[in-house]
Amino acid sequence: MRETADIETASDGYASRFSGPVGAWMLEAQERAVRELLGAPGGATVLDVGGGHGQLALPLAAAGWDVTVLGSDPVCARRIASAVASGRVQFVAGDVLALPFPDRAFDVVVSVRLLPHCGQWPALVAELCRVARRAVIVDYPTFESLNRVAPALFGAKKRLEGNTRTFTLFTHRQIAESFAAAGYMPAARIGEFFLPMVLHRTLRCRPCSAALETICRGLGFTKRWGSPVVARFSRT
Repeated sequence: MRETADIETASDGYASRFSGPVGAWMLEAQERAVRELLGAPGGATVLDVGGGHGQLALPLAAAGWDVTVLGSDPVCARRIASAVASGRVQFVAGDVLALPFPDRAFDVVVSVRLLPHCGQWPALVAELCRVARRAVIVDYPTFESLNRVAPALFGAKKRLEGNTRTFTLFTHRQIAESFAAAGYMPAARIGEFFLPMVLHRTLRCRPCSAALETICRGLGFTKRWGSPVVARFSRT
């Protein structure tokens, strides 16, 4: 079966989850983590798998990266259409589990908001690694965080957020073993938040959320138990 989870992720409904000051703050944290793991562009090429949401493709292109977005369906390009039309970003439609590119076609491959919604996630990891020349960067929610209680509270979360959906929780070891099978080793890992994102969406107060997370980061909670995690894996 084809994996098409990125169709939802590239929709206006999904984008509404990051609307307003709190949503913008969340996306800033994600972008900051990814850019820290990427380093300077230096004319390097990036493949953003499932990146039709534009959360990374647009800022990375603006920062000087040569960005190609892979979506499972042409509809996934709608939110980045102007960037594609102007040539700032390239878009290719194809199967995320059989990427239409040769081995090592891109310097770095990035994929956010996809892995936890992909039923065949080990196959996705294998493909991300195949087409990357140097490294792969992904995000994932982890059991080793307050997300551990997420399944039990999913009903309440859905009532609060409205358009949430189920997702897979991972251990760091699970993810590392999957990348190791493809010849990649962990290089760096950044936890985005210590407190659950649903709490921040419920508070609807960017200064409050920023202050709470600053305290948690200062106490070392986020480094140890932060989630989602943005992680870089390098080719061995």
